[in-house]
Amino acid sequence: MGDDNETDVTEFVLLGFSGFGFLQGHLFWGVLCIYVVTLLGNSLIVFLTLADSALHSPMYFFLRHFSVVEILYTTTIVPRMLADLRSSCPTIPLGSCFTQLYFFSLFGVTECCLLTAMAYDRYAAICCPLHYATLMSQGTCTGMVGASYLAGFITGTTHSVCIFTLPFRGDNTIHHFLCDILPVLRLASASTFWGEVGNLFVTITFIFTPFLLIVASYACILATILGVATSQGRQKLFSTCSSHLFVVILFFGTGTVAYMRPQADSFGDTDQILTLFYTVVTPMCNPFVYSLRNQEVAGAMRRLMKRYLWGP
Repeated sequence: MGDDNETDVTEFVLLGFSGFGFLQGHLFWGVLCIYVVTLLGNSLIVFLTLADSALHSPMYFFLRHFSVVEILYTTTIVPRMLADLRSSCPTIPLGSCFTQLYFFSLFGVTECCLLTAMAYDRYAAICCPLHYATLMSQGTCTGMVGASYLAGFITGTTHSVCIFTLPFRGDNTIHHFLCDILPVLRLASASTFWGEVGNLFVTITFIFTPFLLIVASYACILATILGVATSQGRQKLFSTCSSHLFVVILFFGTGTVAYMRPQADSFGDTDQILTLFYTVVTPMCNPFVYSLRNQEVAGAMRRLMKRYLWGP
């Protein structure tokens, strides 16, 4: 130990939503309900895209992996959050904090990359329909999904190892409900300059850059849609990408505000609410958006119910 007055940190205290007082009980039940709906809804999407041959296309291949990542992403966060909401002094061991930050980074970056791959799929389908089968071959789709997981693995490993090789002494209070990168990094008792530079690099590379690529894809898609002669044709083309666009706005909108806006010395209630929205609420919206706004998914659901509930 470098300082006799400070001891090595073996666990962190998660302040979480302690400032919300009596609302924590309501928050517990609200988050629990959202989590259950998220698990059921995304599991249904996975099952539908596997069971129904009409959904064996690149778009639904990406959607299936996106739903799997959504399940894993929320499971990294929500169970411990629920336990902490019931605890008078929520703590998390150093090793568990490392694990949570690792998987939080891994699945978060994987989601960003998958959303970008889905945007490219919509671009290829609408702007290059004659070459779609070539552009979005099975090998290409598998490679894009594999690259998304690889980017998440590299980012999660780099972030976690770089942060947790720093010494933590003295203050062990995290002003958040999870082990997020910046709140943990600010507790290190050594220089965090390179850690913050790395966080900025990852934010630009895997949040800002994918968002720009998605915007560029949809700019080309919009130009193509506006060039269609009939209003019916324009509506049909827009309906093929509206679900994905809505999910992109939900995920990147809150994520960009949370990570790109100027940061205070510690995370406040606004940051926690924003994080709660894109880590807990947005994954619940995914199956609803794709089932209610997508005729193919709705049709697959009807066929599934007819097959297993009503018989042949």
